[in-house]
Amino acid sequence: MGLAAAGALPWLVNAYVISLAATALVMAVLAMSAQLLVGWAGLAPLGQAAYLVVGAYTAASIATATSLGPLQLLAATAAGAVAAAVTGLLAVRARGTTFLMVTFGLGELVHAAANQWAPGGSEGVHAPPVVALPGLPPMVRPGWVYLYVLACTLVIGVAVAILVRTRFALLLRGIAAHEPRVQAAGHHTGWMLLAAYTLAGGIAGAAGALAIAVTRYVSPADAAMGISALALAAALIGSGSMTGACAGAILLVAARDWASGLLGGHGPTLLGLAFLLLAYLPRHRLAGLTTRFPRRRT
Repeated sequence: MGLAAAGALPWLVNAYVISLAATALVMAVLAMSAQLLVGWAGLAPLGQAAYLVVGAYTAASIATATSLGPLQLLAATAAGAVAAAVTGLLAVRARGTTFLMVTFGLGELVHAAANQWAPGGSEGVHAPPVVALPGLPPMVRPGWVYLYVLACTLVIGVAVAILVRTRFALLLRGIAAHEPRVQAAGHHTGWMLLAAYTLAGGIAGAAGALAIAVTRYVSPADAAMGISALALAAALIGSGSMTGACAGAILLVAARDWASGLLGGHGPTLLGLAFLLLAYLPRHRLAGLTTRFPRRRT
């Protein structure tokens, strides 16, 4: 029922709401990236927007040669994974609050590097409309862009659902619960966490390609901490569930953007209040917020 409603959205609402829905889907993919680390590896990242920006700039660069969306998506996913693999060598050495601060620092470094060396500098770059499949025209209508992003989000969601049902994901949960015990069983936890961090970076890179499809624009501002914080908050709202993380991202984007119009531009205030509520609400209450979603770890 929910999937049918999501598919019918372009015929039910105006172009502004459709664009917001597409943006929410992009943030849902980024929230899945954060949830892989938070909910499975027990590591809270505050720099996933950095890999989103790496993916977005990669997609924008690929767009100069081809507007084929799936190709841009694959290239952005690979670029995000490579960037995460390199920076993760430093990040996964830390745990707890230190890991949070290391990922925040890495995100700020990417932000600064994009300002200095990325095409367009602080002004960013524009990209042409994406093409969903060879032979089809470029997608310029918000409804078609939304449906493309929805289809890509579902594909990514299925891939992530398969990933979190593997033995690798179970070992990540073991590391989060008691890392020395997993090490005693003969597993190299450092390499496993690096693999998880790399996969999370690839998912974030895919979110960057989808962001390019929605806005046709990327700038260093997209690596700002606020975007990473929103993804982390959505993951925490999800309480270890990928479905919950996606729902949290959609709710937070609605609070930030849609509610802003209803409250006379005070949407960011509402978002800040949501973050405070998240910080002080007990974890068992947070889990209760997502009980209406499937309880399987998807």
